[in-house]
Amino acid sequence: MGITTEASPFDCILFDLDDTLYPTTTGIDHSVKKNIELFLIEKCGFSETQASTLRVELFKSHGSTLAGLRALGYDISADDYHGFVHGRLPYEAIQPDIQLRNLLRSIKQRKLIFTNSDRIHALKVLDRLGIEDCFEQIVCFETMNPNLPNSTRPDEFPVLLKPSLDAFKIALHTAKVDPRRSLFLDDSTRNVAAGKEMGLHTVLVGKTVKSKGADYVVESVNNVAQVIPEIWANAMDGDDERITRSKSELDAVLATAAVGA
Repeated sequence: MGITTEASPFDCILFDLDDTLYPTTTGIDHSVKKNIELFLIEKCGFSETQASTLRVELFKSHGSTLAGLRALGYDISADDYHGFVHGRLPYEAIQPDIQLRNLLRSIKQRKLIFTNSDRIHALKVLDRLGIEDCFEQIVCFETMNPNLPNSTRPDEFPVLLKPSLDAFKIALHTAKVDPRRSLFLDDSTRNVAAGKEMGLHTVLVGKTVKSKGADYVVESVNNVAQVIPEIWANAMDGDDERITRSKSELDAVLATAAVGA
């Protein structure tokens, strides 16, 4: 696989966090769903059956259980909700990923996290993976909902999260990202479709078939080098030394990926 002297089409790479930078086999997603249902039972008074159904319905209609509850008039603070749902997760299930770290460090463009999760959770996950120093910025729940702590009633400020286009607009503006020059990776087909609508180049992670709006699909984030080598294209000029260095970096990433496959 050769390296082109043409400039990379990407100036910035935006990564989703959960189930994108680590596999679903960790069981974190299952624990999150279980904790959300416990929150609905213990904090909101729903039965077990109601909690299970409501979690799914609120996710479909509002993007998250918290957003749905507040829209329905439940005066629940984001900090309390995230503290309950994420505060008891088995983070030890997430192991350091040297292959992922090497991949990220080989990418010279800006790298940002773009997650619906709260900052505390994002930092814990990145720390467990051993990649907390690989990103310039974390765009998270607090970024998209800066006014929420100042609300005087639950429905005063609707909770904004992916796949809301308003959430994308806030994230892109805050991070000063040009969507036309940016690559967005996410495991959610809804988020990928929204990202494409915003003008981002998109990658569906964790699947084998492209969904609506997906420009690329990778079974694992660690397969990005094989599927999108243009990330490593010569981003500055046609200098032979730089081209050789870029090719060596990509070859190293591909070799590591082959070993870890």
